Amino acid sequence: MQSAIYPQPREAVPNPHLSSFTAFIAQKNGQLQTWFSSIPPSSLVLLTSFAAQAGTATSKQLFDVLSPIGAAFICKAIAAILMLLIWRPRLQNRGWGDYVLVAGLGVAIAGLSLAFYGAIARIPLGIASALDFVGPLSVAVLGSRRLLDLVWVILAAAGVLLLTPISGASLDPLGVTFGLLSASSWAGFILLSAPVGRAFSGGSGLSLAMAIATLLMLPLGIHAGGSALLKPSILLLGLGIAILGVILPYSLEYKALKCLPPRVYGVLISIEPAIAALVGLLFLGEQLELRSLVAIAMVTTAAIGVTLFGRSPRNS
Repeated sequence: MQSAIYPQPREAVPNPHLSSFTAFIAQKNGQLQTWFSSIPPSSLVLLTSFAAQAGTATSKQLFDVLSPIGAAFICKAIAAILMLLIWRPRLQNRGWGDYVLVAGLGVAIAGLSLAFYGAIARIPLGIASALDFVGPLSVAVLGSRRLLDLVWVILAAAGVLLLTPISGASLDPLGVTFGLLSASSWAGFILLSAPVGRAFSGGSGLSLAMAIATLLMLPLGIHAGGSALLKPSILLLGLGIAILGVILPYSLEYKALKCLPPRVYGVLISIEPAIAALVGLLFLGEQLELRSLVAIAMVTTAAIGVTLFGRSPRNS
């Protein structure tokens, strides 16, 4: 109920330019939401992987200027601003449990970003990605209730291991630690997305979590990026990467996690190394080895298997 002291708060300080901008964003978001609703959850996971990998490939253009941590921060910050404008979440009339859930999701997002970039700064990307996949694969194993589901998880895990170039590699212990921290953060994101989605309507919970993640990353991001964070060219590139590599993947993944059981999601997302290999070939000119082709076939088979033979989400 509105207080008599503050009648009609939204009209107190009119800003037609901001209102038009947010209305435009809300309209486009509504169109996207309608389109997303027609896509099966399993396909949303695949779109998530492709968008995330394309964004990661593009973000490498910022590493020399901002460092990986600065690049991660600017992309998350821009994404958080856009998502808050789209969803305009409300914090009133909520219990402490809702605040704890969304704060936990924000910590998971910040941990996932900072730990993963900290890992790839110290160990090869393939090894960091394999360590990162310990998170969703662990969720899939712990959530499995049928032997057939465990078979798909094992097959996907074997494929991820085959994609790991560990032969003769000298690993930095701190890099390995960061990789495992990233994995635990990813697992936390998977487990918290569904309850946050139930507590907050639409994408308001995700936008709040993204804002919390940005605030947590703020000190390290400013220290790493410095004044370069304010360059128009950096902000423009960061905007594109934020949409492609942050907003689309997180929104698609967030929606999929509200429809799919965590164990099914954990195996489906294992197709991401195959998507990464394809993006690497198309955008970075990376060549595929026989071992990589075998691994891609294994994780693809696991993803198809869990999609065709997994229990329907409505019955899970």
